[in-house]
Parts: sequence; structure tokens; C-alpha cells
Amino acid sequence: MNGTGPQAAAPRIFTPEYYQRMRELESVSWWNAGMRDVATMLIGLVELPSRGVLLDVGCGSGQTMSWFSGLNPAWQTFGLDVAPEGLAAARALGVKTVMRASALALPVPTASVDFVITLDVLQHVPLGGGDRHALSEMARVLKPGGHLFVRTNGQSFPRAEDDPQFQFHKYEPAELRARLSDAGFNVIRLGRLNALLGLAEIPRELAARGSAHSYHGLLSQPKVGPHWRAAAKRAWLRIEGRLVRRGASWPLGRTIVALCQR
Repeated sequence: MNGTGPQAAAPRIFTPEYYQRMRELESVSWWNAGMRDVATMLIGLVELPSRGVLLDVGCGSGQTMSWFSGLNPAWQTFGLDVAPEGLAAARALGVKTVMRASALALPVPTASVDFVITLDVLQHVPLGGGDRHALSEMARVLKPGGHLFVRTNGQSFPRAEDDPQFQFHKYEPAELRARLSDAGFNVIRLGRLNALLGLAEIPRELAARGSAHSYHGLLSQPKVGPHWRAAAKRAWLRIEGRLVRRGASWPLGRTIVALCQR
């Protein structure tokens, strides 16, 4: 992480600093709390069995698995990640059912999983077909009728070109829908989020455009501010999520979520 300005303060993915900041964000950030609220309301559209198996592809520090277990305590959960630093962070938090593996080759038997969650992974798989391969692997391990929840980056302003060095891509909603359909998924809901509040990201991304890369690391930083401000932002994100839950979508937004069935 050489250089100055926004890039110097933005940890690159798969580094220890990246996972340290991610743990801090997941603990205190209104955005992470709001995104969990949105995931809860979308997953609530389907009737999950009382017992099942969850696979978290790209589990990082394991906090998504802990959140899901809190909602579904009778389920078994396990996670995969390519980064040893992420797995070490998960184990440090007491999440033991994690292993090192790639989304492109899931070491999981065919039709053995009831639910797959993959958050902020598809934008970082190899360009030129890595997302198709990863989604086909997720479809393979899911039982017939099983479900997939995806969160990934959406194209917004300023538009980001593909970054071959850091394997970074931002999706248009129609593009992601086509990828999911091609992999054999029935898309139940798909829409943009982080629309209004994502406008605050524009100055930081414009300032970072002087580099040769469209991927600038994890720009967000944990901040402790007035409780009312964080609560208001989280509440607004829930409003955006309710629109997606109803089957609509925002015309712009930096995040795309999708709920699908195998």
C-alpha cells in the first residue's frame, strides 16, 4: 500500500489490514447493520426449513455466519475463504467451521447445501468468466430448491472500468441477472441499494481516480458519531431494502443484492 492520499489509507483486499478494518466496520458501522437488516427482510420472503446447512462463500472474519446462526440457531454453518488472514480472524472470533478454498472450486459435495450466502465476492473473482464459474459451483452444491443470497458492487458514478490487476468488476443489474439465470438460478428479487447515501462516496472515488486502477481498496473507515445519525442512516437503508423486497429497484445505487432459488 504505497502512495499517498485515499489509496494509502485504503487496505487492499486479502491483506491483514483489510480484515482488521472489515472486523471494525462489521462491529460498529451503520452500513453493515443496515445491510444485515436488508438481507433479513429479503431472506424472509422464502420459507427456510427449521434445520439446514448454510455455506458462506468468502466468509472473511465469519461475522455473517454468526449473524445467520443467531436467526437460525438449529442450522449448521460453515464458511470458505481464500485468505488465511480472514480465516484466522474468524477463528479468533470463535467461528471454527471455516476452511481455505476458492469460490471457483468449492470442496463441497453436490446438492448438499440448503442456503449459500456470498457477500462482496463476485466483484473480485477472475475477470473473463470467473463469476460464471463461481455461480455454477454455488448452483452445483445447492440442493434442488435451495437458495442463494448475493451482494456485490454496482456500477454508479463515477463509472469504474474493470481492473485486471486487482480482479475488480462492478455490475449492471441486468448483467448480474443474466449471470444468475445462466447458472440455473431463478431470480426472486434483484435490485440496487446504497443509492442516496452512496452519493457521499462520489468525492472520495473522484479523488482516487488519479491512479491507474479502478479498485482503490476498502475506502470506508469506522467512525463513531452521534447515535441518532447512524440510526437515521440505517433506517434509510432499510427503506431502500423494502423497495427491493417489493420487487422494485432504485435507478442507481452502489450495491446490488439478489435472492435466488436453485
